Amino acid sequence: MTDQLSIAQVQQFFPDFSEPDLQQAIATQGRIHRFREGDVIMDYGGYVRMLPLILNGTIKISRLGDDGSELFLYYLTRGESCTMTFSCCMNDKLSEIQAIAEEDTTILGLPQQVLDQWMMQFKSWKNFVLTAYDRRMNEMISTIDQIAFQQLDTRLLDYLKRRSQIHQDATLNATHQKIAADLNVSREAISRLLKTMEKQGTIELGRNRVRLMRE
Repeated sequence: MTDQLSIAQVQQFFPDFSEPDLQQAIATQGRIHRFREGDVIMDYGGYVRMLPLILNGTIKISRLGDDGSELFLYYLTRGESCTMTFSCCMNDKLSEIQAIAEEDTTILGLPQQVLDQWMMQFKSWKNFVLTAYDRRMNEMISTIDQIAFQQLDTRLLDYLKRRSQIHQDATLNATHQKIAADLNVSREAISRLLKTMEKQGTIELGRNRVRLMRE
């Protein structure tokens, strides 16, 4: 893959972008960036100069709390983009999120200068952005509801199921510390709950991995 997409590839990765002029603009102005698992794609406090469209892989989006702790918000996968990044690009403000490659990931970076123009010029681009905003807002509301109203065991199971769906794999490679950090709780609490869930037959534990069993 070169540092740009062809129009055919734009149609393949983003079939909802229906206008030929938009497809041409994305192919011409987008630039491909590749990241290894664990790479920080975007960090707190930095200016955002491009909007990422995910071509392959998974990105984890987190936010920094007032107390300095990180709160996992949502995952991004193929064909998706980060609306919080879009907001930073449009308003030229510092990033309030951190984006980390959950696995080897390839993105198409779109320059911030064209985003406002495209919102007015291309209906399918406007629909894409508004739909992404709605999806991300629902996910963040779900995260807030889990923290406020759900027991930790329910939050943990939901988290494991979400990661399994994202990676399309019942076996998740993750340490207890990583899971605890994503859920903003202690490692000891996560370890206890995982062992309880294993006894209940919900999961199977291995070294740095968790396997969800069929319900």
